[in-house]
Amino acid sequence: MDLVLVGLPGSGKTAVGRRLARHHGAEFIDLDERIEAAAGRSIPTIFTEEGEAAFRARERAAIADLGPPDQAPGLARVVATGGGAPVDPRNRWTLYRGRVAAWLDGPPEVLAQRLRRSPTIRPLVAGLDPIGSVRALAAARARFYAPALRVNGTRPVHRVAELIERRLAEGPAAGTVLLRADTALGRIELGEGNAVAALAAALAALEARRAILVSEPKAWAVAGEPLAAGLIAAGMPVEHLLLPRGEPAKRLAVLERAARALARLGVERREPIVAVGGGALGDAAGFLAAVYLRGVPLVHVPTTLVAQVDSAIGGKTAVDLPEGKNLVGAFHQPAAIAIDVRHLRTLPSRQLRAALGEAAKMAALGDERLLELLEADGPAIARGEAGPFERGAVAELVERCAWAKVEVVLADERERGDRISLNLGHSLGHGIEAAAGYRGILHGEAVAYGLRAVCRLGVALEMTPPERAARLEALLDRLELGAVPLALAPAAVLGHLATDKKRHGGQLRWVLPTATGWTVRAGVPDELVERAAREVLAGRASGLVADRATGSTVEQPATEVDG
Repeated sequence: MDLVLVGLPGSGKTAVGRRLARHHGAEFIDLDERIEAAAGRSIPTIFTEEGEAAFRARERAAIADLGPPDQAPGLARVVATGGGAPVDPRNRWTLYRGRVAAWLDGPPEVLAQRLRRSPTIRPLVAGLDPIGSVRALAAARARFYAPALRVNGTRPVHRVAELIERRLAEGPAAGTVLLRADTALGRIELGEGNAVAALAAALAALEARRAILVSEPKAWAVAGEPLAAGLIAAGMPVEHLLLPRGEPAKRLAVLERAARALARLGVERREPIVAVGGGALGDAAGFLAAVYLRGVPLVHVPTTLVAQVDSAIGGKTAVDLPEGKNLVGAFHQPAAIAIDVRHLRTLPSRQLRAALGEAAKMAALGDERLLELLEADGPAIARGEAGPFERGAVAELVERCAWAKVEVVLADERERGDRISLNLGHSLGHGIEAAAGYRGILHGEAVAYGLRAVCRLGVALEMTPPERAARLEALLDRLELGAVPLALAPAAVLGHLATDKKRHGGQLRWVLPTATGWTVRAGVPDELVERAAREVLAGRASGLVADRATGSTVEQPATEVDG
């Protein structure tokens, strides 16, 4: 068994780790010492001569060199990490899976005082305000440390070691938690095989007397039934009701029947609804929670990639009308979101691929690392290959998308400012969905066509550099998204823009990509919008970006869209 110690500089990881290793006859590994030995230089020197990015690359390599966790009984290895090691999602994937982790915490004032006395220089906290630096690091890194057992590292070393010993007796947990954060949007937990424990903890925090699971037939069979069984085994009574699958769940008549079912069950105002399923199910169940008894608590267990990276986060709930998508809804933040990437392993390739349309949107907003990840691993993720799951690429994809959305929503919960950025590619995408009658095309697939359209609008308006647009369209090509012609009339698609929620003062505000982020432009000439719509509906071979950047002349048959 391996023990991993994480925490801020000065929290005592080395002292506690050495004591535990001696007591158990285990190997002690100080990752910083390994990095220095491999580089032949001290860490401060590496920071000075190569920069932090180079140091982090060395750190990732040292963590990868640990290999799989030791499965022998008893404590075999104790690993003391650098304070910033768990920030990298791939590092946590390696450090936390199959290992016991302990977080040595302490008041910033005490840790700063320790660092003042230490002969070791910590580059990120060296300066005129060490307490402020430690406090800032603590706030930024708490969600990465939180999956580990939290122990006050400023207590005597022998006492800290004793507390960790108790956790070691339990052995590694069955599931893995990779990130945990308590936010104004509720508790957000991400892991692998963590859904039952995370949901049980959320229900306990709400003092729920029973679990009301709302799902749809396929999600219920794959994820809902195991969740219910786990809760029942833990002593929690469970009720459940099923909505139709996909967009048909988002109809007012369906929600009326669901509300009447809740009434028959005698659901009370403090009893939470647990939404188990994908984006459409989450929208519908969230709306049900928002309006039943004028609002009951909500917990999301998103089971699809599009729900985990996007729709389960942000508190927007809605149902559709014949006139447009999501026109009736409410903001209703969940008490908790339990994300288990293991649920994604059962998804069909088409759903995985479509969800990457939303991930590509997040990358286009300015996340360079996410863009690189999609370029490298996106096609394999879309095919549902095991490799990206085993390497932690899928978990990193979900985390980067989800947390980026968390930060945007925390800054603009009610969509009065920068939250509009999350609608990149959605105006035309929603128009395509509506024109298709919400049949035959998945949301992320429609968003991909919308992304191509705004790339072309941005180039035409000289707001998107052609090379940036070309890179984004090349990524969509690699993901096989938004490339084939659609058998939809451009006029039908454009007609739905009149009810787009982003209209202000009678004008539609378009979110457009820039060289490193995004901007908003109103008053885009109708002829440009119509041209972009016609081009993307006609398929990848047409259009300004395709002609300039790739010269592509690939012809593909039209995709027949029901309705």
